[in-house]
This record gives sequence, C-alpha cells and structure tokens, in this order.
Amino acid sequence: MSDNIPLQPVRHKKRHDSKQRSGCCGWCCGGRDFKPRTVWLGHPEKREQKYPRNVINNQKYNFFSFLPGVLFNQFKYFFNLYFLLLACSQFVPELRLGALYTYWAPLGFVLGVTVIREAVEEIRCYVRDKEVNSQIYSKLTARGQLEGPNGLLLLLILMFLCSFNQRVPADMIFLRTSDKSGSCFIRTDQLDGETDWKMRLPVGCTQRLPIMGDLLQIRSYIYAEEPSLDIHGFVGTFTRMGLFDLEVNCLMKILFVALVVLSLVMVALQHFRGRWYLHLCRFILLLSHIVPISIRVNLDMGKMVYSWMIRRDSKIPGTVVRASTIPEQLGRISYVLTDKTGTLTQNEMVFRRLHLGTVSYGMDSMDEVQSHIFSAYTQDKAPSAAPKIRKTVSVRVHEAVKAIALCHNVTPVYESHGPECTDQAEAEQNYEDACRIYQAASPDEVALVQWTESIGLTLVGRDQSSMQLRTPGGQILNFSILQVFPFTYESKRMGIIVKDESTGEVTFYMKGADVVMMGIVQYNDWLEEECGNMAREGLRVLVVAKKSLTEEQYQDFENRYNQAKLSVHDRSLKVATVIESLEMEMELLCLTGVEDQLQADVRPTLEMLRNAGIKVWMLTGDKLETATCTAKNAHLVTRNQDIHIFRTVTNRGEAHLELNAFRRKHDCALVISGDSLEVCLKFYEYEFMELACQCPAVICCRCAPTQKAQIIRLLQQRTRKLTCAVGDGGNDVSMIQAADCGVGIEGKEGKQASLASDFSITQFKHLGRLLMVHGRNSYKRSAALSQFVIHRSLCISTMQAVFSSVFYFASIPLYQGFLVIGYSTIYTMFPVFSLVLDKDVKSEVAMLYPELYKDLTKGRPLCFKTFLIWVLISIYQGGIIMYGALLLFDSEFVHVVAISFTSLILTELLMVALTIQTWHWLMVVAELLSLSSYIASLVFLHEFIDVYFIITLSFLWKVTVITLVSCLPLYILKYLRRRFSPPSYSKLTS
Repeated sequence: MSDNIPLQPVRHKKRHDSKQRSGCCGWCCGGRDFKPRTVWLGHPEKREQKYPRNVINNQKYNFFSFLPGVLFNQFKYFFNLYFLLLACSQFVPELRLGALYTYWAPLGFVLGVTVIREAVEEIRCYVRDKEVNSQIYSKLTARGQLEGPNGLLLLLILMFLCSFNQRVPADMIFLRTSDKSGSCFIRTDQLDGETDWKMRLPVGCTQRLPIMGDLLQIRSYIYAEEPSLDIHGFVGTFTRMGLFDLEVNCLMKILFVALVVLSLVMVALQHFRGRWYLHLCRFILLLSHIVPISIRVNLDMGKMVYSWMIRRDSKIPGTVVRASTIPEQLGRISYVLTDKTGTLTQNEMVFRRLHLGTVSYGMDSMDEVQSHIFSAYTQDKAPSAAPKIRKTVSVRVHEAVKAIALCHNVTPVYESHGPECTDQAEAEQNYEDACRIYQAASPDEVALVQWTESIGLTLVGRDQSSMQLRTPGGQILNFSILQVFPFTYESKRMGIIVKDESTGEVTFYMKGADVVMMGIVQYNDWLEEECGNMAREGLRVLVVAKKSLTEEQYQDFENRYNQAKLSVHDRSLKVATVIESLEMEMELLCLTGVEDQLQADVRPTLEMLRNAGIKVWMLTGDKLETATCTAKNAHLVTRNQDIHIFRTVTNRGEAHLELNAFRRKHDCALVISGDSLEVCLKFYEYEFMELACQCPAVICCRCAPTQKAQIIRLLQQRTRKLTCAVGDGGNDVSMIQAADCGVGIEGKEGKQASLASDFSITQFKHLGRLLMVHGRNSYKRSAALSQFVIHRSLCISTMQAVFSSVFYFASIPLYQGFLVIGYSTIYTMFPVFSLVLDKDVKSEVAMLYPELYKDLTKGRPLCFKTFLIWVLISIYQGGIIMYGALLLFDSEFVHVVAISFTSLILTELLMVALTIQTWHWLMVVAELLSLSSYIASLVFLHEFIDVYFIITLSFLWKVTVITLVSCLPLYILKYLRRRFSPPSYSKLTS
C-alpha cells in the first residue's frame, strides 16, 4: 500500500506552459526534450536506451546557470536595464561624473540582495529535494529477497515493495498486493491535493502468481507516454503582480518622464550650446536619483517581512503564504466570493432526516427506524417486496435503509493496533468495529454509511467484486457487485448493480441530486415538494431509487454495456446511452437529508467583512433552498434584508422581464441559479452586473466551476475593484486563480484549493484577521515605504538641480563618491525600512472597528494626490536645504557640502521619526544606528567634508536652522490637520 500515486521519473518544476525551461539560453537552463518510451521487462538485450536518475528537482537553476539566470531575470525589466546602462556610462570619459563605484555600488547592492534571496530559496528547494530523494526503498532481487537501496540511486526497471503508508518513489505499474482481495488504496494529496482514498487493482496475471519471486520471470514491455510537465496545474499559481506594484511602476514611469523633461529643461536653458547631447546625458546621470534604484528591493524585502508576520501570527495558526508578492492586495479587497460547503460549513456531514413520502424520520425518531430494521432481520422470513400489495412502513424503511447501505463507493478498512495484529485480512474476517474506518471520496457517503451502522445495518467488508453487510442479529449478508457507475459532476448521480447471494436477486440502486432523479424515477406527487422543504432546513438532499432486474435483463444490459466499452469511436457517448437505457421508471425509495454545520465564528466574520465595506457573494453548487438557508444561518443575509429569488429563465424575453422586476427592488439580496445566470450573462451581461453589484449580498446556486471564474472576471472588468475568492475544493480552483487574491482552505475535500491559492488558511474565520490586520498593515506600510524612498531620492535630486541652476546650469555633481552611496544605504536605509514595522492602530482595534478598512479600498494611501504632495514636500525640503546652505556658508565650497549633506541626513531621519505612529524598539535602533554611523564616518570623509569645520559652533547652528526650517512647517501643518480634520484611525488612538 501507499499514500501517494506514482511521480514522474524526472520532474522539473515549470514556471510557464512551455516544455522548455525559460531563461537566457539553452545552456543556462538545460532544455530537455521528453519523449515516449518503451520499458522492457525480462529482455536485458533490449535495454539500450539511457535514462536519467530518478530524482525530484524543483530548483530553477543549477550550479552553472544560477548567476546568469538570476542576472537575466533581473535585467529583462526596463528599469533594471536602465540602471545598468547608467552604471556602464561611467566607462565613457565624457560622461563620467566621479568614481565608478558611485553608480556601480548601489546597483551591486541591489543585485546582491536579489542574488542572496534567490540563493536562499534555491538552497531550501535543494534541502527539500534531497530529503525526498534520500528515502530508503526495498528492492526485489533475483532470489526473491528484499534489499534496501538508497532512494537517490533508483534506476529504471526495478521491482520495489511499498509498505503501508509509504510514498511511491517513481512511476510504477501495480503488479501485486499482499491483500487477499487484490485491491490497494492510494492517496494523491502530494500531486493534486485530494486526500480521499482511491482503490487501485493490480495486473490480474501478476496478482495470481504463486510466489513473489515469479515476478522476476516476466517477459513483457510497458509503453510509457510522454511525461507531463504541467505541474502548475495542481500546485501554485503563475507569478502575479499586484495592483500596488502596478501603481508603483506607474509612478516610476512618471518620475522617469520627469527626469528626462528636467534634463531637457536644463539643456534648453543653456540654449543647446556646443555638444548639448553630452550635457543632456550628463544631466540624466546627475538627476538619475529621481528614479530610485532601491525602491524595488525595499518593497520586496517588505513583502518578505509581511509574509513572515502572517506565518508567525499565533491567532491564525497554519496560515501559509504561497504568493509573497501580493500581500498588499489583502488590504484593498472590495468583493469576497466564497464557496459554501467546506468553506462556510465544516464539511462534516451528519445524517438528519429520512423521508419516505408519507412519513419522515428525524433524529428524535431514529429509534423507530432501528426497531423496523431489527424486526425485518429477526423475523422467521425476511420481508419481500409485493408489487401488487401496498407495502407496509416497516418494509419501506427496510428497503430504503438497505439501498443506502449498498449504494455507495465506501470501503471499510481495518487498522491494526499492534504487532500482534498485523494481518489485515484476519481483522476483516473478524469484522472488529473498534478498528474499522470508512474510506470514500465524499463525506456525504461516509455519513450515510455511518448512519446505517448506527441503526443496525453495518458495512463490514468490500472489495471490487463483493460487499458484506451485518444485520442487527450478527448475520452476514453477502452481495456480489456486478457493476458500479461512479458519481461525476456532470451526471450528478451514482449507481450500483448488486446480486444478493442468498436469494439470487439482481437489483439496480441509484442515488443522486433531485434535478436529475426527477426524470428517472416513476411519477410521484411528493418528491419536488419534500426536496424543497428539506433544503429549506439547510439539508443536503439525495434521492434514492431502485430497480429490480431479472437475470435475462441484466445479461442483455451487460452485453450491450461491454460492447459499448469496446467501441473505438464515441465510446463515452455509447456507454452513457446504454446506462441511460437502464435508468428508466425506477422505484423511488426515500430522500436522505444530511446536514453540514457552519464553521466556528462564521457569522461574526461575515458581519466584520460587511462592516468593512466588503460585499460577500456565495457561489455554490447546492440547490437554491439549501444555499438560501445557509446564507440566512450564516447571517450573510441580515434579518432586515429582503431576498429576491430570481425565477428560472430560459430565453431572452423572460430574462428581460425578470431583470425589470428586480430593478424595482432596493437593498435586497439576490438569489439566482446557474442556469438563469447563464441566460442573463448571455443577453444582458452589463445590465445584470450593474444590478448585482448594487446588492448587499448575492447567492448563486447550482453554479458550475467555470461560472464561478466567469463571475469574478466580470466583477473585475465592470467594477475595476479587487476580488478575493475563498474555497476549499477542486471545483473552486478556477475561481481562486481568476481572483486578484485567492484564499484556499485546507478542507476535507483535499488540498487542491489550498495548493492553488495565494494564501492558505485552516478556517474561514481567519479570513477576517488576514484582511483587517495583515492586509491593512501591509498596504499602509508599503505605501509609506514607497513614499519615503521616493521622497529620499527627490530631495537629493532637487538639491542637485538647484545647485546646477545656481552655477549657470553646469553639469557637475554636488556630491561625489561615498556621500552618494552612503546617503541611500547606511545613512537612511534602516530608518526608512523600519516603516514596515509601523502601525496606526493595534490589531485588536482593527478587528473591533472594521470600518477602518473602508478607507483603503479607494487606494488613498498611495494615489496621485499623495504622490503629488510628497513630490512638493521633497521639492520644498530639497530647495530649503540647498538654498540655506548656499546662503549660510562662508567661503569654501566644502562647507556647502558639509552643511547641506548633514541637513539632508537629519531631515530624512527627522521626517521618518515624525511619520512613525507606533514606535518599535527596532525603529529606535535604526534611527540611532544611522545617526551614529554618519557621525562616525565624518572622520573618514575628509576628502569631501572639512573635519575641523563640522566641530565648530557655526556649523551646528546653521545645520540646526536649516533642518528646522525644512521640517517644522510640515509638522505644524500635520498637527493642524490632525487637530481639525483628523483621520478615522486617530479618533481611536487619541
């Protein structure tokens, strides 16, 4: 047995659709063609083809391609290439402005940080791969003995023994199992995220071999198709660029245009004399600080800090950040689109109701059902169906419970408790209840089988050809499984044909959704009404039916069914047609109602999102009544809100009339089915989305996975606002990947949604803290960080522009050498970056007052207005510092450099201190460290600064006056604004 399915022999994690690795060249990236192959068993003379080692490799680069690959991925972007060209221009004598390290050192620092980050990620991947590739597996030798080779040395065409709960090491053919039933259960959670157990059968001829050693005498071959490289189909998402990054890029483009325009103005004021194009290039170099080279590194490092904070938050344990590039998206969500089952609910099914048409049994009357079952199997003669006589309630209950106990894909598995009980077959023979668990793909089926066990009819054994039930009296009923028609999302039903070994009766059982079963069962006058009643109670309803078959009828069906399965053309259609010929005039037995309870704290979380100005839409595949009931229970629809149920429409005219009726209603929640939604979007897409976006809540039932993704894309196009999709199952993956921010919940349906999401949480209630606290903080911190990086660059650029203007537009640098490098690194980097620790309110306040979140959805912390304000502040402060230094210096030019540069450093540190709202001890350390670093470095900067001048009283008062004039008016304006027009968060902190 194994807990995983086979992996590809060689697997490379891909970042795109192509089968070749992206990169600067084939040598760097090692492109490889993958072809089909034939594997020979028992034919050593035909083993000529060479194959690579069976190792997993999730690294993007190898030892030789790492540095070229990282550099290529950095310089393929315009601004990185722009900074590289600036640095290279210093090799041209006419353009050189000073020491080479003036431009190369900042670029090297940025690249160094990127290389270190990539190296750390590659080392982590290497360690994880090495751990998997070094696992020990058992190999079957020629003597039939077992040896234990190292997993890294696995070669092609070896036979291995996989033990219970052991990972399968490679692509393998299932030849033999120790289980007497000839079946094995696997889990595929490491590939596609599905955690349910799946039955697999070995090759028939190899399973029947007397001893294991006979496997080595096989002479055969295996055709292996071309390996599939679409790993991203299951795990992760394509690299995303968030809205915040797009806005920052837009601002960078504006600054770049400003740089070019300002340089042209400087040259124009020189009247384009001489070799003006060289002066233009020199001015671009001199003013290049307008476009900050370090903004991308600062923001990327900030995102890493935000992701670390999310993972370390003890109040949302188990949260995983899979897309660390978009944490700011969490702070600007306007629409949350959520699944129902497993997302708002626990996906822990509990049987609640059995309805037979004339009588209904709830949890308070299960004793009566149990007594009917007990009497049915303890009478001298087992009850039999009498077609011409009205059946008694006891007979109908017995038939319904028997159908539920037989019509499923559940398999009982017996777990051993110690070394003395290691034979699973013996445990199954004894049918011990203490060590039996049920395995199935659907929790609904497990709930139904557990319910039949609770009333006395227990599923105790099953393999691919038989099933055993135990009656309340301990008698074992044996049934042969003739055919199984598994459940699919398209058919919405499953069926099974069994033969009672004691009576020889052949019966076809079926269960499914009411929408498909209504056309299959015989006419009745209660099915549709009772399905609606049970759905309004919030129950998941299944319709159970049966059909008795004679031996001749079954043989005729089997012949047609086998013939259809052997068809070469249209096989699926022909098989479905044969099955549908059997699904006619079936006898309706009962309705089952299973309850899926709400998760903890769903109601306060939805209320919090609503108070934050976020609209919540529920997209579910359940029927209308169930979805509406769940929405009411979860308070997605408040008590004082009306609900407009969009009636079923099939054509354009009906959709037009219903939309007009809906238009006349105000402030009401909308409930619409997937079929009606499809018609509305086909003919009236704009009108429907306009009306739906005005609703406080929208519930879409019977919604297909493709429709969920379509709704998100329409919201993005029509509203231009950010969406967040929350789901837990494989049918939510398309919705999660289409949204601006995908949140997956690790649920009982598997990890598909979690693996495909940007953020993975364990419970829906964690979404509130993820958005209100971490999303809000991440966005506000990144906005402040980017503004200060821009402010820092514009200040020194403004001073350079003023300096050149004063000296007749000469293209000579104000600061050279280490002063330029130190300004944006050791002197100001740490205080500016410490803003990633700042917060305007405590996390408890942000959770208590979700209204604070509303301000962020409009993007005000980083918009053109705030950008313009910071540009004006930078121009003001840069101009004051430069003009102040020029006015106050005595005679020597080095005094201008000393006064202006010191004032610039102090102004930047003081501006950061005035902006911080909640001090952290690391912020104090950053401020003191930067200031002390500058003071200490003055001793070594005698080439640029007069050391004797900076210790005079004249220097101190001049720097103090300039710094106060540049900062004090801004502080006064900020105080007055906070006093007379305070922001919303300040009202809670004052």
